[in-house]
Amino acid sequence: VQLQASGGGLVQAGGSLRLSCAASGRTFSVYAVGWFRQAPGKEREFVANIAWSGSSTRYADSVKGRFTISRDNAKNTVYLQMNSLKPEDTAVYYCAGARARWTSSSESGYDYWGQGTLVTVSS
Repeated sequence: VQLQASGGGLVQAGGSLRLSCAASGRTFSVYAVGWFRQAPGKEREFVANIAWSGSSTRYADSVKGRFTISRDNAKNTVYLQMNSLKPEDTAVYYCAGARARWTSSSESGYDYWGQGTLVTVSS
């Protein structure tokens, strides 16, 4: 499975962006998918994840209520809708896939990683 993240860019504080994670491979629909981010000078951190069916989701406390993760298995794509963006959301965002229908928020729970897309939020 190969993952391609896109949709990053420059946005003002309070604005919105939607990230996409497009996957190759017929088995993507049975994989859990997560989004992580890495801000300059910081370690990569968990943002959100979604079960294979979309029935379960989990969010980091820092984005809860502002970000929404969803998926369209017919399009082999997972989305991260980001609203009310803050300067502290500035980071490179990565999507990751797990060979499991549900997994944890730990990086060790994921088997495939995309290349990352940069989100910059100006104040």
